[in-house]
Amino acid sequence: MRLFQSTLGTNDLQRFFREVRRTSAILGEPLSDADATVQSMPDASPSKWHLAHTTWFFEAMVLTPHLPGYQVYDAGFSFLFNSYYETLGARQPRPRRGMITRPSLSEILAYRKYVDDAVDRLLSSPAAQDVAELVELGCHHEQQHQELLLTDILHLFAHNPLCPAYRDPAPVAIEMRASPALTFTAFDGGIYEVGHGGPGFAFDSEGPRHRVLIEPFRLADRPVTNADWISFIEDGGYGKTLLWLSEGWARALADDWALPLYWEKRDGQYWTMTLRGFQPVDLAAPVAHISYFEADAFATWAGKRLPTESEWEVATRGLGLDGNFLDANRLRPKPAAPRAGLQQMFGDVWEWTRSPFTPYPRFRAVEGAVGEYNGKFMSGQFVLRGGSCVTPRGHVRASYRNFFPGHTRWQFSGLRLAEDV
Repeated sequence: MRLFQSTLGTNDLQRFFREVRRTSAILGEPLSDADATVQSMPDASPSKWHLAHTTWFFEAMVLTPHLPGYQVYDAGFSFLFNSYYETLGARQPRPRRGMITRPSLSEILAYRKYVDDAVDRLLSSPAAQDVAELVELGCHHEQQHQELLLTDILHLFAHNPLCPAYRDPAPVAIEMRASPALTFTAFDGGIYEVGHGGPGFAFDSEGPRHRVLIEPFRLADRPVTNADWISFIEDGGYGKTLLWLSEGWARALADDWALPLYWEKRDGQYWTMTLRGFQPVDLAAPVAHISYFEADAFATWAGKRLPTESEWEVATRGLGLDGNFLDANRLRPKPAAPRAGLQQMFGDVWEWTRSPFTPYPRFRAVEGAVGEYNGKFMSGQFVLRGGSCVTPRGHVRASYRNFFPGHTRWQFSGLRLAEDV
């Protein structure tokens, strides 16, 4: 089984590579060496590690096997910056990535330039199909880490008593207005095809394309907002046992969940930590930083349910990627526009579905190290769809399957309600 059928010519691929690498460098510019080194929890990684790991990916997967005469920048970097590729050797344990005080951030940037120059040499002539696929995979892999870099730095800064802003808060106006009324769009039941099919990039877990039987359902026209979530809070939703799945209730008690991650209540008003510093909660914006278990409890409280990933994908047909993405530089979810029909299916917040992250029918991991990319994680996780306000535009598509364990809260994760007809 091959990766995918790349449709990028060598020149387009080279431009894509340079743009992705430039974006990562820009994201790192506001950070000091200390900012980029510290790790705030085992599930997060230092910014410096993200910048180095994505570079190591190109070095290990593309340059070493495919550029004749290539010399690795530093043999020790494979141990430091391998993530989970068992076939490529031992590595620094994930919870101890924050102990990598050396190499410095400036040395990591030098490493990036060294690898960038080598990839440019490789792409100076038409690339073989397998090489083009690996470079394109590396670019999309780096875009995933661009989002992770931002969510991880937010988690780190939220633990700083000074609540520093990653970016200046001034450009973002907080739209303190009421949420638009929640309405639903109906969809017919039937047999549908879902998953990626045809040429163009997709991660292996997005295929093969296959048929699913879907019963008639209705999907909310907008995500659940912060105002909606405050109603859940003030109705005692975090304390009502019958709303919660058993594992979620145990986690909520153990971790003392009473608000979404980063929220506080000050003088009767809800505030939240953002990439632009500590700000009032925007009532009309989609709620973010909630776990699957919180999303499921809210849906039960509302008398609804979470959609399946197939329902979500079917509902997006004919919709454009018109949401709030990383390129908007807002760096927080935006309220939905006051118009009818499905909104914010892409961008703003990842939307939890009730579907576990499992292989599609006829899925088979590709051979070699890149076969470890997704297949090995198809256990104990739930699918999210749509992208967020820190997802690079163009990185997601209707078939894109993000996934995290049910207790995960530090991503820009929210929800959209569904109901049976």
